[in-house]
Amino acid sequence: RLRLHDGKLIKDRRFHLRTYPNCFVAKELTDWLVEHKEAPDRETAIRLMQKLMDHYIIHHVCDEHSDYKDAKLLYRFRKDDGTFPLSKDVKVFLRGQSLYEKLVSVEESILKVREENSVKYQRTFLGSEMIDWLIQEGEVENRQEAVELGRALLEHGIIQHVSNRHHFFDSDILYHFWINFRRRRQLTELLNENSARALSESPDSPFCLRKLNPEPGNTSFLSVQTNKEIKVVSAVRRSSITSLSGNSNTYFSAPPTLVFPPVAECNPKSVLKRPVTTEELLSPGAPYVKKTLTIVGDAVGWGFVVRGGRPCHIQAVDPGGPAAAAGMKVCQFVFSVNGVYVLHLDYQTISSLIMTGPRTLVMEVMEAIE
Repeated sequence: RLRLHDGKLIKDRRFHLRTYPNCFVAKELTDWLVEHKEAPDRETAIRLMQKLMDHYIIHHVCDEHSDYKDAKLLYRFRKDDGTFPLSKDVKVFLRGQSLYEKLVSVEESILKVREENSVKYQRTFLGSEMIDWLIQEGEVENRQEAVELGRALLEHGIIQHVSNRHHFFDSDILYHFWINFRRRRQLTELLNENSARALSESPDSPFCLRKLNPEPGNTSFLSVQTNKEIKVVSAVRRSSITSLSGNSNTYFSAPPTLVFPPVAECNPKSVLKRPVTTEELLSPGAPYVKKTLTIVGDAVGWGFVVRGGRPCHIQAVDPGGPAAAAGMKVCQFVFSVNGVYVLHLDYQTISSLIMTGPRTLVMEVMEAIE
């Protein structure tokens, strides 16, 4: 998606006297996929894009087509119009991704090559030192919360015990990241997601987000509450969004199919309690404070939705996204974007300004004083 933005394949387009922001022409994208060797031929490219449609990644701008047609039709990434459904499973995955990126980017990281029973493992850490690190970095508030986070990451196949015999504990048991988030992915791997053999032999295979549950009655693998929602603590995410693969073993049951919740409305009901005018925001003595936020975007965006107009406001914030980590909150009003005054603009124009700008986004927002 970001490569398409950089290459100007995604841009505002006009059709039948109406402008559709941040969209691409299907035929042009098919050409691009083949030209850049993301697909060997047009037929494969079409299958890949249909896979993205099936998983609610892209959609027709008017939702008039449920399939991807290699024609002059306009499609859009749901991350570009605020309709991408963030399920609990996706949020856990993104949280694991952000932690991994943070760990590999620091000196003296706790992730090391270690040996156990004459076998060397990559990206390993002790359970207790991971908990110490999470608390030290402010990712969690206490050790119990850290254990819950570790267990959620393990249940989703992001980390695992090196010999896959233990759940996550606050102890000197050795674990490792089961997925390498920095491996270069190819879109064609999407078409292999139904191959159990391929998944079991390749822990780095992407695009198969799934939750791993202990089998009933397996006493060597302690059971946990699989439906407990972890507390998502914000962190900047910088790596590509991918998906998980697991492995076939005696400790995990077959993974369920990932099902997204119903697609959100493009223009949901405003979160504002009442309309606010630009004059009210700028009037002397108004109960609003201006804040500057620096948001480092990742491959799935910046993690917020702008709505309204003149002035625009923050309608939604992904609690695990870059915007939340920078301090963005719902109901804040957008004052400027990368130095451009925007109180007089509508949300489509502001969204376009953000999407065509740099990855590091500097925004001034105005927040009501409580």
